[in-house]
Amino acid sequence: MHSKKVAILQSNYIPWKGYFDIIARADAFVIYDEVQYTKNDWRNRNLIKTANGLQWLTIPVRQKTISQKIHETEIVNNSWSRKHFNALQANYGKSPYFNTYKDEIKQIYDESDVYLSEINRKFIVLINKFLDITTDIIDSRTLGLEGNRQEKLIDACQKLSAKTYISGPAAKDYIEDSLFEKNNLDILWMDYSGYKIYHQLHGDFEHSVSVLDLLFNEGPNARDYLKY
Repeated sequence: MHSKKVAILQSNYIPWKGYFDIIARADAFVIYDEVQYTKNDWRNRNLIKTANGLQWLTIPVRQKTISQKIHETEIVNNSWSRKHFNALQANYGKSPYFNTYKDEIKQIYDESDVYLSEINRKFIVLINKFLDITTDIIDSRTLGLEGNRQEKLIDACQKLSAKTYISGPAAKDYIEDSLFEKNNLDILWMDYSGYKIYHQLHGDFEHSVSVLDLLFNEGPNARDYLKY
């Protein structure tokens, strides 16, 4: 049996394809929403392509305190979900595979969740299904993680019997390799360069948009444009 790989990320709203690549590369993926909610970040918004350029889809949330955690963050109203689905329909309605996925996507929008983490998780699980990604999805709160920022990552890997921690490149700024080595963990760094270009609507190609762009344009072939 191969050594178990674990990836740990905060939840994002309908994330870009790289997010699903890191999930696909792992045996277990931990959604780590026990950390501080940050404004103007990927937690509650993402980009789509339109005829007029890139457009943000943003979930309105209530930030009561600076120390508020992601999983405590509530959505402010319900009208946003209809607006977001309508924006997807308006800008991707003519794409080859919009109709393939629209009903299941609309179903999540119609459920009007109270908490941001809940809707993010539902979209992550649904898109994994669309992409045939079978990685286990785990809520960090079920693991009872202890220690500082890095120690919690190591604790999660140990509780999930992992030998390898998969990390995005941005974490190179704060991760100490020696600490992972001391705990018999390898670090596998993700490389988000060199993605293949696919057929995309609305002008110049953009890699940084929501994964829905890839699904609506490539459908069952979407996985060919991921790395894993």
